[in-house]
Amino acid sequence: MGGKESSDSSSSSPSLWLAPDPSKRWGEIFFLCYTPFWLTLCLGIVIPCKLYESFTELEYLLLGLISAVPSFLIPMMFVGKADSKLCWKDCYWVKASLWIIIFSYVGNYFWTHYFFTVLGASYTFPSWKMNNVPHTTFLLTHVCFLFYHVTSNMTIRRLRHAVADLPDYLRWAAEGAWILALSYFIAYLETLAVSNFPYYEFVDRASMYKVGSLFYAIYFFVSFPMFLRIDEKPGDLWELPRVAVDSLGAAMLVTIILDLWRIFLGPIVPLPVTKQCLQQGLPWFPGHATQT
Repeated sequence: MGGKESSDSSSSSPSLWLAPDPSKRWGEIFFLCYTPFWLTLCLGIVIPCKLYESFTELEYLLLGLISAVPSFLIPMMFVGKADSKLCWKDCYWVKASLWIIIFSYVGNYFWTHYFFTVLGASYTFPSWKMNNVPHTTFLLTHVCFLFYHVTSNMTIRRLRHAVADLPDYLRWAAEGAWILALSYFIAYLETLAVSNFPYYEFVDRASMYKVGSLFYAIYFFVSFPMFLRIDEKPGDLWELPRVAVDSLGAAMLVTIILDLWRIFLGPIVPLPVTKQCLQQGLPWFPGHATQT
């Protein structure tokens, strides 16, 4: 985050927003360009046209697959110039995808239960599930999180250039404040974006917007600065094992913070006793109520 790192990045990247590494730069641009496809499909077609009213488990699964699978197939079939001479495992899009796969999997498999027991949320659409979480959400979360994290990368990188000449404590304060603000904004915006989908319900929608968005933003408080580190410093290119360990570390830290909220602050809305999770242990342990 120091001035030297910023000046190095400036000299090797044509943009103050984009990564200095060519493979990372191409990967970020690809993920941004891919976003309108799945976003238009889900929020521009399926929800406004209420196509979901006739969806069964199969259609919901296909929606997730159609949204997520091309994010892997396209860069495999149309290899970017920066990746043409690289082994597949050295391409940034592969590393970024692996990081997000692990992080979003943990988020869906484990953290969704905090939404059930702390935020009063529930899924009511027909779906095949894993650990009582719809398979569709695993797939859609992947492309959502890729977009969120690439956006964060670009804005943090631009901010670092802007404050490069400030004292260290001011640079840290500015970056921390931006990460907190961006995390809350994205969490709030996602909650608002799905408000027209009637089968993702909340006990108190107003509380979910205000306080629940803060709870959700905890994911990104941790993940945004950690995800940025992948291949960010010139000459420090990550290998896939390091990517996987880093993502698992971020996921563990988020889990700890979420459970501290559950223990010390509890649910944000009144919940029936059968849906509360006040016992010792984590909300997906045996003995806790099964959500529907």
